[in-house]
Amino acid sequence: MSEPSQPKPPAHLPESVQHALEVSLRGAEDLLPRQDWIAKLARAEATGQPLRIKLGLDPTAPDIHLGHTVVLGKLRQLQDLGHTVIFLIGDFTSLIGDPSGRNATRPPLTHEQIRANAETYKAQAFKVLNPQKTELRYNSEWSDQLGARGMIELAARYTVARMMERNDFAERYAAGTPISVHEFLYPLMQGYDSVALKADLELGGTDQKFNLLMGRHLQQEYGQEPQCILTMPLLEGTDGVEKMSKSKGNYIGITEDANTMYAKVLSISDELMWRWYTLLSFKSLAEIGALQKEVAAGRNPKDAKVMLAKEITARFHSPAAAEAAERDFALRSRGGVPDEIPQVRLALGEGGALGIGLALKQSGLAPSTSEANRLIDGGGVRVDGSVVGDKALQLKPGVYVMQVGKRKFARVTLA
Repeated sequence: MSEPSQPKPPAHLPESVQHALEVSLRGAEDLLPRQDWIAKLARAEATGQPLRIKLGLDPTAPDIHLGHTVVLGKLRQLQDLGHTVIFLIGDFTSLIGDPSGRNATRPPLTHEQIRANAETYKAQAFKVLNPQKTELRYNSEWSDQLGARGMIELAARYTVARMMERNDFAERYAAGTPISVHEFLYPLMQGYDSVALKADLELGGTDQKFNLLMGRHLQQEYGQEPQCILTMPLLEGTDGVEKMSKSKGNYIGITEDANTMYAKVLSISDELMWRWYTLLSFKSLAEIGALQKEVAAGRNPKDAKVMLAKEITARFHSPAAAEAAERDFALRSRGGVPDEIPQVRLALGEGGALGIGLALKQSGLAPSTSEANRLIDGGGVRVDGSVVGDKALQLKPGVYVMQVGKRKFARVTLA
């Protein structure tokens, strides 16, 4: 089926359309097709009809970290321009499991797990989005109604050859790794969400590009004007190397306490700070650019990092909590670490890491792993000055200053 015609963009963009385009492109990896998006923005400006902008997240885990908020922040920026944003919870697609970037079939989740995770996703997403201006939807609304006949009709609108163009499917097939038939349904169902919602733009991470383009294809198949797609990069974690991930221990959860959140942001490198500013801050690019010039001219980069840490902490807690976190960090910094503390060398466990509970026990900072977990629950454990809130934290090779309470320290080398 031929693609429904798009309105042509004007030769000279109105200032408001140019601004909306700049907001769209800030920190983005891809905006496709750009001319179509300009045309949609121009039409919205001329008619006063807001565009429908969609973001779907599958509630496959109970918590959201700062990496997830990169795309949520972009959604908020477009929301602030007056467009209709749709936060779609993939309660149906979670039953399939997104195969993007996977080298094995995802284990299925139960309905109970999905429902519980969906509630936490909703609460956490509204720390970024304006709940009064957000259309909250669940894709089970239309997916459950498809039935077997509808699913067959949908599957007939895409070929196996095109599906195998996906890198992850192609690599798994070449390696002889099993691919379950139901995994082919995932991109189809995500694309069908765009049909059901009549989306003008869909957002996602760079790993979602195939699925987002599926939405364009299916909208054409159903006679709709195809959506544009906007992909955002994957945020590097606090280590500045790997993408932010709970399993890698380089994440900042948006439900972490204010003091821990503030301290973790301050721990990032000066270089990574500017990328975080672009992807996470609500400051304008002009404000960020001015701050960069001040630092280049001699201002202490820590001043800029403190501003970023306070902004992020205030967003997920409150301005008062951010101020208190700044005072707490300054107080602990003045106290410092004693000059003479025990030096401990520990062996890594399986997988090249050591769990925090075992590390505390083996270093003599806790009598047992159960007591170590109790201390973590009470907020009494710090690693390199940051409060540990995750009992499942896995420490990679390196040197760590570990602290329990106010007076027990150890410099632990993991190798």
